Amino acid sequence: MDGGAAAILERLGAADKIVGTAAPDFFKAFTGDELVKLSAIPVLDKGQGNAEAVIAAKPDLVVGISSFSFGGFDGTPSVDQLAKAGAKSLVACDTAKGAAVKDLSATTTFIQQAAKLFGVEQRGAELVAQITASVDKARSTSGKRVLALSTPPAAGQPVRAQGGTGLANGVITLAGGQNITEDATQDFASLSAEEVVKRDPQAIVVISGFAPGSDDGLLNAIRSSPVLAGTTAVKENRFAVVPQSILLSPSVLNGDAVAKIAEALHK
Repeated sequence: MDGGAAAILERLGAADKIVGTAAPDFFKAFTGDELVKLSAIPVLDKGQGNAEAVIAAKPDLVVGISSFSFGGFDGTPSVDQLAKAGAKSLVACDTAKGAAVKDLSATTTFIQQAAKLFGVEQRGAELVAQITASVDKARSTSGKRVLALSTPPAAGQPVRAQGGTGLANGVITLAGGQNITEDATQDFASLSAEEVVKRDPQAIVVISGFAPGSDDGLLNAIRSSPVLAGTTAVKENRFAVVPQSILLSPSVLNGDAVAKIAEALHK
């Protein structure tokens, strides 16, 4: 259902079993030979995964890194639809269950489940070890306050940020940051402009991949927002631009997201 899931299966040695993917924009975070391999996977839908296109590919198993991929986005197939078409489903689940996410358990658990289904448990263990090693190399304990945004705050409107129960909170925590909206027991949080200033983020994570413009354009729009002008993050120009595909959901590149944020926190 998405390039993130396809990349995990590729690392597990199951690329030759993939009949197609949706959401190939997830591949943008990859480089080199791996990007070449992933780009060779047939694209069934450039969007989130049209149900008719997915079912027409006659898959035995449909894999996705978000429950929204299964009926949550317009036009995507539900688990029941796929079952009626003879396809099983595997989706990354919420391992935090309402609590603040502090690690990458959602990623490692999903990899282990996929590896077990394909009978490659050893490769799964090796992939988990690789991701863990990349995180351990990058992680820090700076303790700086962090605000994670995907759009520039608008005057007079609540500031919508990443809450405590999403994977982004775990990535920020491992990078040594303290998400200022971790107390929100949901994936997203809304703060007033006054509350943002009060909590005073020392760093801002700019989540790219949603806006149609360039990453630089998004960064500049957030950096120049009057709502954020008084924050320490803006005054000290401490920003990290991280693709949503490796920050918000399980990915073999979650360790890279940790590294990008950790680097910004040490500026």
